[in-house]
Amino acid sequence: MGDPRLPAAFLQPGTSSFSDFLAEQAPDLLPGRRAVPQGHAGDLAPHGTTIVAATFPGGVVMAGDRRATMGNIIAQRDIEKVFPADEYSAVGIAGTAGLAVEMVRLFQTELEHYEKIEGTTLSMDGKANRLATLIRSNLGMAMQGLAVVPLFAGFDLTTDQGRIFSYDVTGGRYEETAFHSVGSGSLFARGSLKKLYREDLDATGCVTAVVQALYDAADDDSATGGPDLTRRIFPVVQVITADGGRRMPDAEVAAIADIVIAGRMQRPDGPAAPLTGGDAR
Repeated sequence: MGDPRLPAAFLQPGTSSFSDFLAEQAPDLLPGRRAVPQGHAGDLAPHGTTIVAATFPGGVVMAGDRRATMGNIIAQRDIEKVFPADEYSAVGIAGTAGLAVEMVRLFQTELEHYEKIEGTTLSMDGKANRLATLIRSNLGMAMQGLAVVPLFAGFDLTTDQGRIFSYDVTGGRYEETAFHSVGSGSLFARGSLKKLYREDLDATGCVTAVVQALYDAADDDSATGGPDLTRRIFPVVQVITADGGRRMPDAEVAAIADIVIAGRMQRPDGPAAPLTGGDAR
């Protein structure tokens, strides 16, 4: 029996892509379809940085700092930039915060819609491709300074490993090896991980490494926020394994951050890596 509250078109069998359905029925609701005035609007909206992800045997970790900036102003100190995409994946946002959060919500709905229509979840490659399509649809906004460049990571049940995908503003999709970061502090975070990352890290060690990387990013990039001890604001950390994804409780992240900061009191530049390889512990 039909639902009299919905138009007939909404009840017809169709595509398993929610964004395609939305483009057909209400295209004005898609972020990239909205008309905006000409000009450069990049400095008018809060921007979020930095996101870091790293794999470990049996899973993947994604973490993001909590600062949003608007020009030289701190727009928000406790913004959340890492979100679960579905049970086995997460997406971190960098770029224009408002559009990025809206894109994440559309992506979450897209994955849930596909699962309900098809009765199964998308593959990791399928999820990464769908996110690339959403980013590509925002190209017009990106040309006006409202770019969204997320980082996507998840646990692949087929290959039994964590995987990381990065993107450019045109929707180009690139699979990364071991670790990656995006945002204004990404250069410093990636340099930190080059020295700290090891393939045999466990989940706690991997979280510690990405927290160290975010600390280094904040140390050199004013748009990246470090652990805020007075306000007890710490990075959002998502850990994803074969059992699914979970946001690490703030108390656990705070405990790791406190250890990292205590170490920095002795050595402000962070842990030293060996000059010729070998065990970094």
